[in-house]
Amino acid sequence: MSRVFKELYTPEESVAPGFSTCPGCAMPIIYRHAINVLGKNTVSVHAAGCAAAMATVTRVSATSSLFENAASFAAGIKIGLTKKGRDMNVLAFIGDGGTVDIGLQALSGAAERGDPIIYICYDNEAYMNTGIQRSSSTTMGAWTSTTPVGRVKRGKGRPPKDVPLIMADHRVAYVATASVAYLQDFARKVKKAAEVTQKGEGMAYLHVNSPCPTGWGFPTEKVVEVARLAVQTGMWPLYEVDHGVFRITQAVKERKPVAEYLRVQRRFRHLAEEEIKKVQSYVDANCLRIEGLQGQTK
Repeated sequence: MSRVFKELYTPEESVAPGFSTCPGCAMPIIYRHAINVLGKNTVSVHAAGCAAAMATVTRVSATSSLFENAASFAAGIKIGLTKKGRDMNVLAFIGDGGTVDIGLQALSGAAERGDPIIYICYDNEAYMNTGIQRSSSTTMGAWTSTTPVGRVKRGKGRPPKDVPLIMADHRVAYVATASVAYLQDFARKVKKAAEVTQKGEGMAYLHVNSPCPTGWGFPTEKVVEVARLAVQTGMWPLYEVDHGVFRITQAVKERKPVAEYLRVQRRFRHLAEEEIKKVQSYVDANCLRIEGLQGQTK
């Protein structure tokens, strides 16, 4: 283990050995690293979704909310613990379905109230637990079971909802994007999130790219490679908004063509050159927008 990880992690392993999800899933890696930064003084909340399986292997207190109310459920736990004089981290660890769609109202309410919880969205870009249906976080052009591919329909026709910047516009104390391919960056952000909530400064929100071999269609051993390509092509910019100040945390000087990312995944195999160019245009415009926010105050 590197010196950086030793400085960021608590001494004890807080997740039991074993793997309770599909082979190659990025989500348990994300969860393990988050919990090992936060330590055993943590309550972990899971809604319906792939991460519900992590409740069987975590060594911290874990509970399940309804699909739609994870943020308010976690906030209630935090209030109860505080009333009892117990200073604990409360982590809501929820997928994109329970965050950007079904749970957005509860998330927005918790953000507006400034509830001091850590909320991590592991984003695998669809409802993977129930049959690979599209979510608002699904990448433009992707096949899902509810965005089929044929002569008329060509996968999802719209770009994804930008929930991290939506949360930044809620004036959340700390917002960041992260990737399973850049775990030191992620661990630092979890540490910052914990510091913010421990000081009672409000919510910390992290949105983490979580490639899914089953739903995306790539070999299980390629999960980190696919996640790294997402960052290197600009499909997944890494940044933080720390008390309103926007900062890019992983600059990409020469972005790779998005085709390199799209072509390693079965969900994009139908895309023609013109359709790939459309995705590239969206990514170029989004990267310019993100770069324009560098150093600004949200």
